[in-house]
Amino acid sequence: GGDVGTQYRSAVFYHNPEQEKIARQVIQEFNESKVWKKPIVTEVVSYRDFYKAEDYHQDYYAKNSRQPYCRVVIEPKIAKLREHYREKLKQ
Repeated sequence: GGDVGTQYRSAVFYHNPEQEKIARQVIQEFNESKVWKKPIVTEVVSYRDFYKAEDYHQDYYAKNSRQPYCRVVIEPKIAKLREHYREKLKQ
């Protein structure tokens, strides 16, 4: 999307070594699949103090799926994910 900077980064927060291993493994598999042109840069970090964002940020796509940002930026990514990884997604 058009938003850049560390405040927009994605992260997986793990609670134990097994969760960390799984997260890193899945990211590696996605990157090796070359489905996306650029590698996934989601951080994998140990859970520590976490501050929940304001309510208007929660479930943003579910609440705003008709907004231009969601339609132009998010929907194509979701469609690509579903196309290539349908068998791994929950129904």
